[in-house]
Formats: sequence, structure tokens, C-alpha cells
Amino acid sequence: MRFGFVDALKSIDLDLFSQEVVAIVGDNGAGKSTLVKVIAGLQQPNEGSIIMQGEEVRITSVRDASSRGIASVFQNQEFCDNLNVAANLFLGQELEHNAGIRDDESMISKAREVLATLTESIRVGQPINALSVGQRQTVALARTLLNDPRLILLDEPTASLSVMQVAEVLSYIKRLRSEGRCVLMVCHDLPDVFAVADRIVVLRQGHIIGVHRTEDTSYEHIIAQIAGVSHDEEMADNEGAQRYGSLVGQSKLINRTMRNRAEHTDEQDA
Repeated sequence: MRFGFVDALKSIDLDLFSQEVVAIVGDNGAGKSTLVKVIAGLQQPNEGSIIMQGEEVRITSVRDASSRGIASVFQNQEFCDNLNVAANLFLGQELEHNAGIRDDESMISKAREVLATLTESIRVGQPINALSVGQRQTVALARTLLNDPRLILLDEPTASLSVMQVAEVLSYIKRLRSEGRCVLMVCHDLPDVFAVADRIVVLRQGHIIGVHRTEDTSYEHIIAQIAGVSHDEEMADNEGAQRYGSLVGQSKLINRTMRNRAEHTDEQDA
């Protein structure tokens, strides 16, 4: 992927499978968002190919990606604050009767069904501007499920969220995986990555320089690859070691919050 004389992505080779969460990490300008936008159909690569289920495809637009089972949520969520949750879920893809009249009843029913797979705390008739940042992110995630996608692309899904909201969004991502979907997420918060990802892809200057099973790697190794230094150099830095300890502590807090939320949900269901 080239912008003028700059190669934003170079020789990218990445396999994605159903029922997994893959996190893309890297420094600013590494090409993370560009990679996701190419898969989402927002940007067209200068060369190379995309293979889906053994067939080479050319994804020309977001609508084309949606028809192929690819849904995306980017950082700048686009909602109409004067509309309710159901109307925002179907914004730009409203259901219609055969006569071409908008089918509000069907949209409300479908919106209620989709939201119920993620949360019971958001009502479809609520004004979107009455929701918290975390709840709006939940609505954005629910919107991706309208067409039953196989691949869901998330660009910084936990940015600017509180610990409780982060735990809620990560729980939703795990639920999407349990439904057999693949989730590809760009995320700069390593505790969030280690809490939910099955594999971690490290991008540096447009190249994939590492693909790791989360259970087989560490904060130290991932950060060293992002920074372009050796693991030993990073571990020799006392300040760096303290920083990793802080990340581990944050990860444990997120995991504990997710467990508490799951237990609370189970109690409510019982």
C-alpha cells in the first residue's frame, strides 16, 4: 500500500481463521489502521491479493466488504444524536416494505434481537445521545452484527473507556469469538490485547515483524519488537522492567473486572 513515495504496507502476509481474536500492535505510523482499512474496503492496495475461502477477491468498498461477511468499527463512531438506538443501528441500511416504505417495526425487532446478544442494559428506544461512551461503543459493535459477519474489524475498540467499560467491550469481543467469528482488532493498550487476543501481530514500518500466540509471548517481547530493539536490551532497563510490572497489574485488574462482570451476569440470568 503506497501513499505517494511512502510505502505504508510492505509484503503483508497474514492468515485469519474463524473463532479467534487477532490483535495488531505497533507504534504510530506502523500501518495498523491502513491494514484494517484495506481489508474493510476503505482503501485499495496498489498490489497484492486478498484470498477469502480459497478465492481471490477485490474489496472495492465498505458495502462490498459487508456483502462478503466483513464488518468494521472505526474510532470515529458515526451516530445521529437526534435519533434513537434502533434508528442508529440501521443508519444507511434501513429496512423497507415492498412498497418502499421504511419498516420501523422490523428494524426495532431486529435491533432488540441483536442488542440482546451483547447487553440487556441498552433499550432500542433510548436516544443515542443519552448513552455513555462505552454504551455507544456497544451499539457500534451491535451494528456490525446486523448482516451476520464472519470477520469483524475493530480499530481501537477500548480507546478512551473506563476500566469497567473496557471490561465490558472485551467481554463482547470474547462472545463474538465464541460464536465462531473472527475478530481483527487494532489496539495500543497491551493489557487489553493480552486479556482477549489469541494471536498478536506486530507491525513495524509497514512490515509484519512478528506473529505470536499470546500464551507463548510476553509484554517484554512485544514491546521490544514494537520499539525495534532486542529483548535483552529492554530487560536491562530498570525503568522498563517497572513499566512491564505496571502493565501486568493493569491486565490482572481488567481480567478480574471481566470475571466479576460475568459472574454478575450469570446471577442475573439465574
